[in-house]
Amino acid sequence: MIITTKALAVLPHSGLQTTHRSLLARLRHYFKNMLCPDLHPPATVRGMKQLDRSAFSKTIKVPHLLVPKDKNLNDICRASKKYLLKMERYKPVITEQYKITLHPLAVQKWEDLAELNLEKLDIGSEALVWEEIQLKYENWKYDEIFKAVLPADKEALSSFSKIGHIIHLNLKDHLLPYKELIGQVICDKIADCRTVVNKSLSIDNTYRNFQMELLCGEPDYRVSVKENGCLFEFDFSKVYWNPRLSTEHEKIVKMLAKTDTLFDLYAGVGPFTVPSARRGCKVLANDLNPDSYEALVNNCALNKVSKHVTCHNKDAVDFIKHEVKQALLEKCTDESMEGDIHITMNLPAMAVEHLVHFPGLLKGEDVVLRKQPLVHVYCFAKGVEDKKQIARELVEHWIGTDVTDKLKEIAFVRNVAPNKDMMRVSFYLTEDLLLGRIAVKKRQHEEEDSPQSEEAKRPCNSNDNNKPTE
Repeated sequence: MIITTKALAVLPHSGLQTTHRSLLARLRHYFKNMLCPDLHPPATVRGMKQLDRSAFSKTIKVPHLLVPKDKNLNDICRASKKYLLKMERYKPVITEQYKITLHPLAVQKWEDLAELNLEKLDIGSEALVWEEIQLKYENWKYDEIFKAVLPADKEALSSFSKIGHIIHLNLKDHLLPYKELIGQVICDKIADCRTVVNKSLSIDNTYRNFQMELLCGEPDYRVSVKENGCLFEFDFSKVYWNPRLSTEHEKIVKMLAKTDTLFDLYAGVGPFTVPSARRGCKVLANDLNPDSYEALVNNCALNKVSKHVTCHNKDAVDFIKHEVKQALLEKCTDESMEGDIHITMNLPAMAVEHLVHFPGLLKGEDVVLRKQPLVHVYCFAKGVEDKKQIARELVEHWIGTDVTDKLKEIAFVRNVAPNKDMMRVSFYLTEDLLLGRIAVKKRQHEEEDSPQSEEAKRPCNSNDNNKPTE
């Protein structure tokens, strides 16, 4: 789950209309509050690095409507709903006093309440009074706190990820001096949050996890999350999991039919594998990271799909040259196979480099291929030019040939950084390509033996397991 101030723009339409309206209402009140200086946290908290909750206390005067005790308080509350002062942990209606707290921007004089027709209820202007209220740390949301504390002239904390009970941050350098305060505020303000971590180093290309720093809470990284109707359990500190990819996972899974087969080359803990198997697909899944492999096996069992999945703990290059090759020979030549074959390659930092192993993978085999596997390869497109063209050129560079007649689609997945997008290129592996009948560019074979390629081909893990995960 990603929390951002722009979250409303990506809410699904169906099934969430009520939530959407509620969030819109909250957002309107948030902006209204932020437009009123009296409702801001005290200016003295700017630059605070060690959280002092008491420093957020302030006293302000706001309008109140005093309702006569002989009137129906509920009716007047409903009528004045849009005028209420709405803040975190603040009750705008004091029932025992028949007092309603109004927003100081919405109500500045009696005439601002004209549409309520209070005179008809024998309620006059003397019912509108200005009285002091006490605001505390508890009355502001986390983004209001950060807006008051963090440097006003620099980029604020714009978003973070929620993985189970863990909030995962990726703080910019200028926010690092405030990291402990940020962690404490998030722990205080986000429901069910018990652990706040900050990404401290880039993703390790070997196992696709990253080092993290505990900012606040418990050092408990075992999580349980739901995605696309499936339950996943794993240790977030040891595996790769990105909730920003849930939509992409869903897109691929929806392409699959019950009779299809999926080869998941960098399966992780199973976000492609498990929901595909739930659809009835046969899945051949692999991941080099032994912790991911263990979680993958457990998640298959947890979601009762083990009978559809065979898991491996190997380097992807070895997996392509052995397991994928053998499976393609069996399935692509099987006249009775009804479904299609899909290959997911979700390791954007280097997946395109592994494409060099597909041309001629079945060379020397005396077979007729009745299926063309559809590859979904992910990559990072860097630059200011057309990202789709950049992604296509990357694929063509490493596959060694033009993909015009093999291309299904090129899709944007997500923005990673300025001028850096994650893209998906979906294209078919033709019979001529797999059997080596297409002359690929010679330089590709030279690069295959280069130090860079040797680095990409990581050592095979000795804990290989070829048995189904039953």
